[in-house]
Amino acid sequence: MKNIKWYLLILIALLLGSLIGNNLNFKEEKEKELPKPELSEGMRGTFGIDKNINEETIDNYLNRKDSVYRDVRMLVDEADYEAIGGDSYLSGIIDGFEVTPLPKIVNVNNLPEEVGDTYQGETLFTLLDDGKYNINYKESMDYLEYHFPKDKNIFLMCGGGGYAGMMKDLLISLGWDKDKIYNVGGHWFYEGNNNIQIKKTIDDKVTYDFYKLKIYDIDFEYLEKIK
Repeated sequence: MKNIKWYLLILIALLLGSLIGNNLNFKEEKEKELPKPELSEGMRGTFGIDKNINEETIDNYLNRKDSVYRDVRMLVDEADYEAIGGDSYLSGIIDGFEVTPLPKIVNVNNLPEEVGDTYQGETLFTLLDDGKYNINYKESMDYLEYHFPKDKNIFLMCGGGGYAGMMKDLLISLGWDKDKIYNVGGHWFYEGNNNIQIKKTIDDKVTYDFYKLKIYDIDFEYLEKIK
Protein backbone atom coordinates (compact mmCIF):
# COMPACT_ATOMS: atom_id res chain seq x y z
CA MET A 1 0.00 0.00 0.00
CA LYS A 2 2.83 2.39 0.91
CA ASN A 3 4.48 1.73 -2.48
CA ILE A 4 1.22 2.52 -4.27
CA LYS A 5 0.93 5.85 -2.42
CA TRP A 6 4.49 6.79 -3.38
CA TYR A 7 3.78 5.80 -6.96
CA LEU A 8 0.66 8.00 -7.05
CA LEU A 9 2.53 10.94 -5.51
CA ILE A 10 5.32 10.64 -8.08
CA LEU A 11 2.77 10.40 -10.90
CA ILE A 12 0.91 13.48 -9.68
CA ALA A 13 4.20 15.40 -9.37
CA LEU A 14 5.15 14.47 -12.94
CA LEU A 15 1.77 15.57 -14.26
CA LEU A 16 1.97 18.88 -12.41
CA GLY A 17 5.49 19.44 -13.69
CA SER A 18 4.36 18.78 -17.24
CA LEU A 19 1.45 21.20 -16.93
CA ILE A 20 3.65 23.92 -15.44
CA GLY A 21 6.28 23.36 -18.13
CA ASN A 22 3.75 23.58 -20.94
CA ASN A 23 2.33 26.76 -19.44
CA LEU A 24 5.80 28.31 -19.25
CA ASN A 25 6.53 27.32 -22.85
CA PHE A 26 3.24 28.88 -23.92
CA LYS A 27 4.16 32.13 -22.16
CA GLU A 28 7.60 32.03 -23.73
CA GLU A 29 6.08 31.66 -27.20
CA LYS A 30 3.70 34.54 -26.52
CA GLU A 31 6.65 36.74 -25.50
CA LYS A 32 8.27 36.05 -28.86
CA GLU A 33 5.23 37.14 -30.86
CA LEU A 34 6.29 39.31 -33.77
CA PRO A 35 5.14 42.90 -34.20
CA LYS A 36 2.92 43.33 -37.25
CA PRO A 37 4.68 44.73 -40.32
CA GLU A 38 4.79 48.53 -40.18
CA LEU A 39 6.32 50.78 -42.82
CA SER A 40 9.29 52.98 -42.01
CA GLU A 41 8.99 56.71 -42.52
CA GLY A 42 10.41 58.66 -45.45
CA MET A 43 12.29 57.10 -48.36
CA ARG A 44 12.70 53.75 -46.58
CA GLY A 45 8.94 53.51 -46.35
CA THR A 46 8.59 53.97 -50.12
CA PHE A 47 10.79 50.88 -50.52
CA GLY A 48 8.51 49.03 -48.09
CA ILE A 49 11.19 48.55 -45.42
CA ASP A 50 9.77 47.60 -42.04
CA LYS A 51 9.98 50.04 -39.13
CA ASN A 52 10.45 47.43 -36.37
CA ILE A 53 12.30 44.53 -38.00
CA ASN A 54 15.09 45.77 -40.25
CA GLU A 55 18.88 45.78 -40.67
CA GLU A 56 19.36 47.12 -37.14
CA THR A 57 17.11 44.60 -35.36
CA ILE A 58 17.02 41.47 -37.54
CA ASP A 59 19.58 39.72 -35.30
CA ASN A 60 16.84 39.53 -32.65
CA TYR A 61 14.57 37.56 -34.98
CA LEU A 62 16.88 34.96 -36.54
CA ASN A 63 16.60 31.16 -36.23
CA ARG A 64 12.84 31.08 -35.68
CA LYS A 65 11.16 27.78 -36.52
CA ASP A 66 8.03 29.61 -37.64
CA SER A 67 9.90 31.71 -40.22
CA VAL A 68 11.91 31.56 -43.44
CA TYR A 69 14.66 33.96 -44.48
CA ARG A 70 15.18 34.93 -48.13
CA ASP A 71 17.76 37.23 -49.74
CA VAL A 72 16.38 38.10 -53.19
CA ARG A 73 19.55 39.40 -54.87
CA MET A 74 21.34 37.94 -57.87
CA LEU A 75 24.80 36.52 -57.21
CA VAL A 76 26.13 39.00 -59.77
CA ASP A 77 23.63 41.62 -60.86
CA GLU A 78 23.81 43.12 -64.34
CA ALA A 79 22.75 46.50 -62.93
CA ASP A 80 25.54 48.86 -61.88
CA TYR A 81 24.69 49.25 -58.21
CA GLU A 82 28.16 50.62 -57.50
CA ALA A 83 26.92 53.79 -59.22
CA ILE A 84 24.70 54.49 -56.19
CA GLY A 85 27.15 53.27 -53.54
CA GLY A 86 25.95 49.67 -53.49
CA ASP A 87 27.39 46.39 -54.73
CA SER A 88 26.37 44.44 -57.82
CA TYR A 89 27.89 41.31 -56.28
CA LEU A 90 26.28 39.42 -53.43
CA SER A 91 29.35 40.03 -51.28
CA GLY A 92 27.84 39.06 -47.94
CA ILE A 93 24.70 37.58 -46.43
CA ILE A 94 23.12 37.21 -42.99
CA ASP A 95 23.48 33.73 -41.54
CA GLY A 96 20.29 31.75 -42.11
CA PHE A 97 19.18 33.62 -45.22
CA GLU A 98 18.88 31.71 -48.50
CA VAL A 99 19.17 33.21 -51.99
CA THR A 100 16.11 33.39 -54.28
CA PRO A 101 16.87 35.84 -57.14
CA LEU A 102 14.02 38.34 -57.65
CA PRO A 103 14.98 39.41 -61.22
CA LYS A 104 14.37 35.80 -62.34
CA ILE A 105 11.08 35.61 -60.42
CA VAL A 106 9.54 38.81 -61.83
CA ASN A 107 10.70 41.51 -64.24
CA VAL A 108 12.40 44.52 -62.65
CA ASN A 109 11.89 47.82 -64.45
CA ASN A 110 12.42 51.53 -63.84
CA LEU A 111 15.65 51.31 -61.88
CA PRO A 112 17.56 54.60 -61.40
CA GLU A 113 19.06 55.80 -64.68
CA GLU A 114 22.63 55.62 -63.38
CA VAL A 115 22.13 51.97 -62.41
CA GLY A 116 20.88 50.80 -65.80
CA ASP A 117 19.06 47.51 -66.31
CA THR A 118 19.25 44.33 -64.30
CA TYR A 119 18.68 40.85 -65.79
CA GLN A 120 16.13 41.06 -68.61
CA GLY A 121 15.69 37.36 -69.45
CA GLU A 122 12.91 34.87 -68.73
CA THR A 123 10.95 35.25 -65.48
CA LEU A 124 8.42 33.15 -63.60
CA PHE A 125 5.99 36.09 -63.54
CA THR A 126 5.55 39.32 -65.49
CA LEU A 127 4.41 42.54 -63.82
CA LEU A 128 1.94 44.15 -66.23
CA ASP A 129 1.22 47.85 -66.73
CA ASP A 130 -2.03 47.56 -64.74
CA GLY A 131 -0.18 46.27 -61.68
CA LYS A 132 -1.34 42.67 -62.10
CA TYR A 133 0.95 39.68 -62.60
CA ASN A 134 1.01 37.23 -65.47
CA ILE A 135 2.05 33.63 -64.65
CA ASN A 136 4.59 32.50 -67.27
CA TYR A 137 5.27 28.87 -66.32
CA LYS A 138 3.21 25.99 -64.97
CA GLU A 139 5.73 25.64 -62.15
CA SER A 140 5.77 29.35 -61.21
CA MET A 141 3.34 29.12 -58.29
CA ASP A 142 4.92 25.86 -57.08
CA TYR A 143 8.27 27.64 -56.84
CA LEU A 144 6.77 30.48 -54.83
CA GLU A 145 4.80 28.26 -52.46
CA TYR A 146 7.82 26.03 -51.82
CA HIS A 147 10.37 28.77 -51.19
CA PHE A 148 7.98 31.28 -49.60
CA PRO A 149 5.62 29.03 -47.61
CA LYS A 150 2.33 30.67 -46.69
CA ASP A 151 2.25 29.16 -43.20
CA LYS A 152 5.54 30.82 -42.19
CA ASN A 153 6.67 34.34 -41.42
CA ILE A 154 8.76 35.50 -44.36
CA PHE A 155 11.75 37.80 -43.85
CA LEU A 156 12.96 39.39 -47.10
CA MET A 157 16.26 41.18 -47.66
CA CYS A 158 18.31 42.43 -50.61
CA GLY A 159 21.03 45.02 -51.17
CA GLY A 160 19.18 48.27 -50.50
CA GLY A 161 15.60 47.19 -49.81
CA GLY A 162 14.04 47.70 -53.25
CA TYR A 163 14.07 44.10 -54.51
CA ALA A 164 12.70 42.91 -51.15
CA GLY A 165 9.84 45.40 -51.47
CA MET A 166 9.04 44.14 -54.99
CA MET A 167 9.05 40.56 -53.76
CA LYS A 168 6.68 41.44 -50.94
CA ASP A 169 4.30 43.18 -53.38
CA LEU A 170 4.29 40.10 -55.63
CA LEU A 171 3.51 37.71 -52.78
CA ILE A 172 0.71 39.85 -51.36
CA SER A 173 -0.84 40.33 -54.81
CA LEU A 174 -0.88 36.55 -55.31
CA GLY A 175 -2.62 35.81 -52.01
CA TRP A 176 0.02 35.73 -49.27
CA ASP A 177 -0.83 37.21 -45.86
CA LYS A 178 0.59 40.76 -45.69
CA ASP A 179 0.92 40.47 -41.90
CA LYS A 180 3.42 37.61 -42.23
CA ILE A 181 5.85 39.25 -44.67
CA TYR A 182 8.65 41.60 -43.59
CA ASN A 183 10.94 43.64 -45.82
CA VAL A 184 13.91 43.91 -43.47
CA GLY A 185 15.85 46.19 -45.76
CA GLY A 186 19.31 46.11 -47.30
CA HIS A 187 22.39 44.07 -46.49
CA TRP A 188 24.52 47.04 -47.56
CA PHE A 189 23.53 48.69 -44.27
CA TYR A 190 23.75 45.64 -42.00
CA GLU A 191 26.26 45.91 -39.13
CA GLY A 192 25.06 43.03 -36.95
CA ASN A 193 26.84 39.97 -35.63
CA ASN A 194 25.62 37.33 -38.08
CA ASN A 195 27.25 38.34 -41.35
CA ILE A 196 28.75 35.69 -43.61
CA GLN A 197 31.44 37.32 -45.72
CA ILE A 198 31.38 36.16 -49.35
CA LYS A 199 33.79 38.70 -50.86
CA LYS A 200 37.43 38.00 -50.11
CA THR A 201 40.56 40.00 -50.97
CA ILE A 202 43.94 38.24 -50.78
CA ASP A 203 47.09 39.86 -52.20
CA ASP A 204 44.92 42.46 -53.99
CA LYS A 205 42.97 39.67 -55.71
CA VAL A 206 39.19 39.66 -55.14
CA THR A 207 37.29 36.37 -55.04
CA TYR A 208 33.77 35.40 -53.97
CA ASP A 209 33.02 32.34 -51.84
CA PHE A 210 29.61 31.64 -53.37
CA TYR A 211 29.89 28.06 -52.10
CA LYS A 212 28.89 29.40 -48.68
CA LEU A 213 25.45 30.33 -49.99
CA LYS A 214 22.30 28.24 -50.22
CA ILE A 215 20.97 29.27 -53.63
CA TYR A 216 17.64 28.49 -55.29
CA ASP A 217 18.41 29.53 -58.85
CA ILE A 218 15.88 29.01 -61.66
CA ASP A 219 16.71 26.99 -64.78
CA PHE A 220 13.96 27.86 -67.26
CA GLU A 221 15.07 25.12 -69.66
CA TYR A 222 13.37 22.54 -67.44
CA LEU A 223 10.13 24.48 -66.89
CA GLU A 224 6.95 24.29 -68.97
CA LYS A 225 6.00 27.65 -70.43
CA ILE A 226 2.35 28.68 -70.47
CA LYS A 227 1.39 29.66 -74.02
